[in-house]
Amino acid sequence: MTNSTTPLLPEMAEIWQQTLNWQPTTQQQAQFQQLYELILEGNSQLNLTRITAPQEFWEKHLWDSLRGIVLNNQFIASLQTGASVIDIGTGAGFPGVPVGIIAPNSTITLLDSTRKKIAFIDKVLTSLELSNCKTLVGRVEEIGQQTQHRQTYDLALIRAVGTASECAEYSLPLIKKGGLAVIYRGTWTEEETTVLQNAVKQLGGEIAAIEQFTTPLTNSIRHCLYLRKIASTPPQFPRAVGVPHQKPL
Repeated sequence: MTNSTTPLLPEMAEIWQQTLNWQPTTQQQAQFQQLYELILEGNSQLNLTRITAPQEFWEKHLWDSLRGIVLNNQFIASLQTGASVIDIGTGAGFPGVPVGIIAPNSTITLLDSTRKKIAFIDKVLTSLELSNCKTLVGRVEEIGQQTQHRQTYDLALIRAVGTASECAEYSLPLIKKGGLAVIYRGTWTEEETTVLQNAVKQLGGEIAAIEQFTTPLTNSIRHCLYLRKIASTPPQFPRAVGVPHQKPL
């Protein structure tokens, strides 16, 4: 599929190894490249991402997506054995599609409320032959109240969607007891931790870890918040569409 006009993604094998203790196989590297090409192509109709230069795409979409599923210097264990994962507000497919590429034993559900984006991701999944990924169109506030989704996932990923307490309210109702929610953030402060702790407690969770790291190419500071589900989420959460945003916990 690569033609001479498409830029090639950098391979970055050493950086993958140093930062995530892992590196992609030849096939995974080819899938990353194909994903990049499909997004460049889809961008002309859909405004999927402003990040299109090869190195920036590698760092801000691929590396960042996979850094979130690393806890204590290794990939979250359940991903290797076969976790049920939901990516909330997947947008152009991040972090869910890269996670699907590197965790073939896990099942990834890519949730977004924009039908056009989901239609695009369906094409991506077909092209990349990612049979372990599926899509879902809907609002997370409604999905979180549906029996077939509530408290059924081992892992929820949520990147670039609202405040941290909003993200907790969207993700924790979907996870089983013992499961994890991963909230991707840029900057993060102590005050925010206090606010988040209060929200998480109401939702049946606890803050398991907060990891700060710098991105390998631009040295930007990023954070990932790991919330563990320790009790059932009370039935009133998530609240109706729009409420978590207007009245955060």
